[in-house]
Amino acid sequence: MRLLTFASLQVKNLEASKDFYEKQLGFEIGDTNPQACVFKYNQGEASFAIRTPLEPIEGKELGIGVALWFAVNEKVDELKEKFIANGITTSGPIIETPFGRAFHVKDPDGYKLTFLEAE
Repeated sequence: MRLLTFASLQVKNLEASKDFYEKQLGFEIGDTNPQACVFKYNQGEASFAIRTPLEPIEGKELGIGVALWFAVNEKVDELKEKFIANGITTSGPIIETPFGRAFHVKDPDGYKLTFLEAE
């Protein structure tokens, strides 16, 4: 294997999750249908989808063990402040990673999203 080309996250409430990603995080919607919403980030350099469940998910914790990392062009300090102004609760402080400075947020289903200012 050499490249992961796409990821899809199952969500409990498609409309609520779509609003979170579009209105609070600023992701651009690429395509939608009744079962899914595809987002593109940074002019389509990263794309992923949220979708209605493929199997029953009642009583399950969806986001446990899943993290998506997005390299960003802007300073993570500024991006974190923008997210906070949009009503997002971030998960902890900005951290130093082997790849650069980063911070985390969790989506409505508990999926961890990491925004990285790459070195």
